[in-house]
Amino acid sequence: MAQVTETAAASATLSVLVVEDDQGIADSLVRGLTRAGYAVRCAGTGAEALAARPVPDVVLLDLGLPDLDGVEVCGRLRRQSDAAIIVVTARGEEADRVAALDEGADDYLVKPFGLAELLARLRAVLRRTRPSGTELIVHGPLTVDPRTRRVTVGGHETALTPKEFDILHCLAVDPGRVVTRQEILERAWDAHWYGPTKVLDVHVAALRRKLGVAGLVETVYGRGFRLGDPAELGEAPENEEPEHGDQDGAGAPDARP
Repeated sequence: MAQVTETAAASATLSVLVVEDDQGIADSLVRGLTRAGYAVRCAGTGAEALAARPVPDVVLLDLGLPDLDGVEVCGRLRRQSDAAIIVVTARGEEADRVAALDEGADDYLVKPFGLAELLARLRAVLRRTRPSGTELIVHGPLTVDPRTRRVTVGGHETALTPKEFDILHCLAVDPGRVVTRQEILERAWDAHWYGPTKVLDVHVAALRRKLGVAGLVETVYGRGFRLGDPAELGEAPENEEPEHGDQDGAGAPDARP
């Protein structure tokens, strides 16, 4: 495999280094992780992995490398950086698991495995390893950075107004949960907000247009909004109207989209 190469990158996107000498497996992981919104690089040897710069957020490490023992690489990676390490290997023996975990691996996944499980383990590891309240939120192609208030979709930064970001963050902190209209208004506007709720529809419509992904922000009629299933997302239609077809935000604070 060639020298470490970056296949997708964005400063506000979580980066993953795939350390795998099997080109077919590496390509499959790159495709799946890139679709999920991660910036992915590949290394085919332990030496390439140890030399990779910048340091990734997560390393997916195969143990059967052609030049160095994978457990040794795991230990050296742990000593030189704080990147999260998930071992992905065909070795399923207890001794291999113990050795890798003792050398600093954060998780251990035995091949073959499904992409959904890998992504779930990756999210779990990031929750444990990133400081509380500052961790990036990744949901399919969407990445939300609460610390910098930056948003990327498919690796491309999307400029949002403060209110649009607050609405998106309300939904992103617990993907899939229905967040009521009143809850969003109280969190994004004021805890005692009793004004017209149509202002929320104006902002949600603008947010959907900017994100450009159909189904990312779902309406649950009679209840509120939620983030959609990443597997069912598509390209957003142009010129989407607010849910109630009323773009008049008069009488509400910061009603401009």
